[in-house]
Amino acid sequence: MTLLSARKVYQGIADRRQMFRMFDRHAQRPDRFQDDASALYRGEWFEISQAEHDYMLEILPPLWMRGEMFALREFLTDRIISIFYALNIDGRMRYFHGYCDLLDKGAPERMRDAIVERETRPVRAMPREERLEHIWSSTHDDYRGYAGERWPERDRGKRTVMYYGGRQGTTLKLLDDLTDAEIAAKLPVHLRYLPDAIAA
Repeated sequence: MTLLSARKVYQGIADRRQMFRMFDRHAQRPDRFQDDASALYRGEWFEISQAEHDYMLEILPPLWMRGEMFALREFLTDRIISIFYALNIDGRMRYFHGYCDLLDKGAPERMRDAIVERETRPVRAMPREERLEHIWSSTHDDYRGYAGERWPERDRGKRTVMYYGGRQGTTLKLLDDLTDAEIAAKLPVHLRYLPDAIAA
């Protein structure tokens, strides 16, 4: 999965506190105010409750509304904007937030379609990429960060998380280098044993 594709970054329904944390999941990145972070945010989405959806609709008048979606008036970056969705999936209303690049014509509609496709699968599955994104989203800022100068040059700037390894103690690891067992240990119990992919 590339950073350009729509990707689910949190399993379950985010409460208000978690929603606001995930609005800027990359706040600790190096060079935060010197680089264009559009690629980091573009395509990220997660589920919220109706109360959070309605709260965000009432904060400011939306930039625009189209059927089941609206865009916040404030941009995250020069090009990236929050889109909120109210979608009927499998006969019930569900609510989502996603980041779209408004210079990419049709991005809000493509994200809507990706959300519907992902959430209407007959069996719940959680690919490795979604497992890693959930770990990143749910880890407190004090226990996640970015590889700095002490890391080999090839790893600098990559995401890191603290991992408790029992007798080996706590270590800082690259998020992408977590083993399947380490990923399972960091996930909530109800997410540990979901299949990695849906059988064809």
